[in-house]
Amino acid sequence: MDVKAEHINPYTADTRRKGEQVRDMFDAIAPAYDFMNRAMTLGIDKLWRAKAVRMVRRKSPGRILDVATGTADLAIKLARDIPRSHVTGVDLSEGMVEIGRNKVNDAGLSGRVSLSVADCLSLPFVDESFDAITVAYGVRNFEHLLEGYREMFRVMRHGGMLCVIELSTPTSPVIKPLYRFYTRSIIPTVGRLVSHDSRAYTYLPESIAAVPQGNRMLELMEEAGFTSTAFRPLTFGTCTIYTAVRP
Repeated sequence: MDVKAEHINPYTADTRRKGEQVRDMFDAIAPAYDFMNRAMTLGIDKLWRAKAVRMVRRKSPGRILDVATGTADLAIKLARDIPRSHVTGVDLSEGMVEIGRNKVNDAGLSGRVSLSVADCLSLPFVDESFDAITVAYGVRNFEHLLEGYREMFRVMRHGGMLCVIELSTPTSPVIKPLYRFYTRSIIPTVGRLVSHDSRAYTYLPESIAAVPQGNRMLELMEEAGFTSTAFRPLTFGTCTIYTAVRP
């Protein structure tokens, strides 16, 4: 399956591969990332993460991998809400991981949450290492989405759960034009002012529009080997939670 998001790069004039551009973009915007997340979602991103964590918690996983962990918001929430779990977070960006480590230490969770820099297409873990894997707002940044899912399948134990939170495009004829104006006009303008990166928050709506959504995303998960795939749209379809199981 051709994945259009793989061809949407943060810096259009840059000839480097997407993974390198994504790493540098997040290094650049790391100091502003948490503020922009709250601002551009009006704080609703916290509710989306809480919903995903409740879904994962039902499986009572002991070892959880959080891919594209960013500044560790989801990793921290998982550790707090799932007793006796240990969360490993990985991300391409050292800048994001460094902020995440500080947040983990401030939360008193350094014994249960560990963060490191790693490529989601070549995870540094042996086969069948984790009971659950999560990704929040990250799969649209993967250089090769199917390869990323195959790597997650490889390191997941049989019966383990995959939970992906991703921004999506609403289909309602009432909501869609408002969403388009907000994501293509307001967010890029505010993003440039706050992050001082003229391209990062223009790349955001482009990558959301291009990433597989709904059943197309489930087809990719199934091609990687996952079963029991499902998706749940949230907040008028502006966010979607995808779940799957390794048989």
